[in-house]
Amino acid sequence: MNYIQLKIEVSNEAMQELVIALLADNGYNGFETTLTNVLAYIDEIEYSESLVKKILQPMQIKFIATVIEKQNWNEIWETNFPPVLVDNFVGIRANFHQALHNVQHEIIITPKMSFGTGHHETTFSVIQLMQEIDFNNKTVFDFGTGTGILAILAEKLGAKKVVAVDNDEWCIENSIENVNANNCKNIIVQNAENAITNQKYDIVIANLNKNIILQNIQALHNAVKNNGFILLSGLLKDDEDEIKMVTSQIGWQPIKTIAKNNWIALCYTS
Repeated sequence: MNYIQLKIEVSNEAMQELVIALLADNGYNGFETTLTNVLAYIDEIEYSESLVKKILQPMQIKFIATVIEKQNWNEIWETNFPPVLVDNFVGIRANFHQALHNVQHEIIITPKMSFGTGHHETTFSVIQLMQEIDFNNKTVFDFGTGTGILAILAEKLGAKKVVAVDNDEWCIENSIENVNANNCKNIIVQNAENAITNQKYDIVIANLNKNIILQNIQALHNAVKNNGFILLSGLLKDDEDEIKMVTSQIGWQPIKTIAKNNWIALCYTS
C-alpha cells in the first residue's frame, strides 16, 4: 500500500493549522510542518485531487502530490523525527535515537504514516493532561490510537487494561509494533470504525478531530464509567464552544483545558 504526500505551500502558522484541520476531516492521517510547507499523507486509493483542489484553491494555496512507497517511510522519519520532551515527564524517541535520560517515562515510537509522535500540539497537550490523572489499576479506552503513543503511556502510568482502536490498517500495524517495542503487556489493539463498545472504562481518550469526536460523542459517553475521565483533543480553539456545548448537554463536567498555539486539549469527568 502506497501513500500520497501533499506538499502544500503555506507558511503562516494559523493557515497551516487550518489546512491540517480541513485535511484531517477528509481522511488525511499524517502531518508534518516546516517553516514554509505542510506535508500531509493519505492512502493512495483514497486520494482525490479534485477534493484537494476544492479545499485549497479558495485559499489560493498551491500543492504538489507525490507517491510515497511504504518501504521508504522509515527513511523519511529518520531524517525528520527528532526526540520530544514533555517537561521531565515523558521523553519520546524513535528506535534509531539514543536513550533519553532524566525523564520519568521513555516511550519508543517509530511511526509509519500514523498520527501521534508527540510533535503535534494535540498529542503533546494530552500527555500533559495525563500527567494529572491517576492511571494506576485503571481501565482505558484509546479511540483513534494512531501510533499507540497514548495507550503506551497509559500502561506506563499503571493502567491494568488498555483497549486501543483505530480504523486504519497501517495504524494498527504500527501501534502493535510500538506496543511491543515498549514491552507493554496490558494493551489490546483493535480495528474499529467507531467508538461503540460493550464495556465501560475508567478513562476514555479521543485525540482525533472535531467531526469524528462529535459523530462518536454518545458512544464515548457510553464507554466511560460514572465519575470517569474523558480526554479530548485534535481540536482547534475555534472548535471549543461547540465541543463545550455538546459535552455540557450529555452531562460531562469540565476540569481543565490546555491551549497550545491554536490547538486545545480538554479534560472532563462524567
